[in-house]
Amino acid sequence: MSGEECFKILEKIFIPKTQNNQNEIKGYTIKYGYIVENGKKIDEVLVSYFKSPKSYTRENMCEINTHGGNLIVRKILEICLKNGAELAEPGEFTKRAFLNGRIDLLQAESVIDVINAKSEKELKAGINQLEGRLSKEIKEIKKKIMEVMVSVEADIDYPEYDLEEVTLVEINQMLDEVIEEMKILEKSFDNGKILKEGIKTAIIGKPNAGKSSLLNLILDEERAIVTEIEGTTRDTIEEFVTVEGIPLKLIDTAGIRDSSDKVEKIGIEKSIEIAKNADFILAIFDSSKDLTDEDKQILDIIKEKKSIIILNKIDLETKIDENTREIKEACKSIIKMSTLKQQGLRELYEKISEMFGLEEINLDNDNIITNIRHKNLISKAINSCYEGKKAMENKMPLDIIAIFLREILENLDCITGDFVTDDIINEIFSKFCLGK
Repeated sequence: MSGEECFKILEKIFIPKTQNNQNEIKGYTIKYGYIVENGKKIDEVLVSYFKSPKSYTRENMCEINTHGGNLIVRKILEICLKNGAELAEPGEFTKRAFLNGRIDLLQAESVIDVINAKSEKELKAGINQLEGRLSKEIKEIKKKIMEVMVSVEADIDYPEYDLEEVTLVEINQMLDEVIEEMKILEKSFDNGKILKEGIKTAIIGKPNAGKSSLLNLILDEERAIVTEIEGTTRDTIEEFVTVEGIPLKLIDTAGIRDSSDKVEKIGIEKSIEIAKNADFILAIFDSSKDLTDEDKQILDIIKEKKSIIILNKIDLETKIDENTREIKEACKSIIKMSTLKQQGLRELYEKISEMFGLEEINLDNDNIITNIRHKNLISKAINSCYEGKKAMENKMPLDIIAIFLREILENLDCITGDFVTDDIINEIFSKFCLGK
């Protein structure tokens, strides 16, 4: 519970083993006792006390640590509500922390990134933002703009002084600096998007080339049905996996071939569409068989895509290899594997790591943008920088140039929450779970 009344509610429902006046209890302490209702003991609990302003929300807070089990937890929740508590809205605790000034909006959004992290790198990026590292960089950029804005406002307010020439030089130099810094942040979203959303990876190939076997091998579980019967996979199977720190959203598709089966035909059309829209393709071929028209259709699909060709079934006598003309022309990244013998998986992982280069991200030193809202606002701020430079080139009045400088600040303020509407705040925190 959090809020001005939380200790008063607690007094009604909690009997500590050793009685103390609420004012005597220090923050960061735990009391042992019982939750009661109408004088009847409901459960033996530990209650943690956090006193304003030294709490998650900067309000008085308490946490009731009860025995596990849905029944007892629900019962204690009902007792709290009967005695004046109200259910929190999604993200309300973090929202209060933001509104009470303990964290800024960027840090608040990072809480859900930490909770939803699917890889070590994504978790690290979220923790960095929660600690305020990205906020600090945004504030440093704002500080540079504000220092110049002082001169701009002085020139506008006191036109009788001949300061404009100096101010224009300052503005131009400052804009060049902040454009460079913000472009680095904007570019970091390419990697940030991968960390957060994963790389949409389509596994495509003919029936029985080994697509489902490859999925099972990567996942280390029997996720997809594997048989000698062609056309077993008729719909897509999606799984999230981390390979060498790189999150992949794997999509196992129906085998691509000519088929008269209506259901299978729909699956094949869906496979081709998924492959065309994928960020990355693992195209798997049966190396023990000659290339067919279906294989060549797959090679055509991957020619313009980021992809790896997997020559599977190298445990059998091979008829195609990395020197086969059609294979060489379609893709430079070629891996030999035997999904049956579990050979070649390490080489595949190394090739994926090499292609996406996430090992180059130094999360100890670099700030990474993982949130599309932040990226869009930074892009708008960069655009305002260029508009300001264009206004100076066109010898526009200083008060017009100042408009663009204010736009840059407003966009950056929207990231940290210094300037943001209630609608945006409510939308952000609606994505949180009730417990945070």
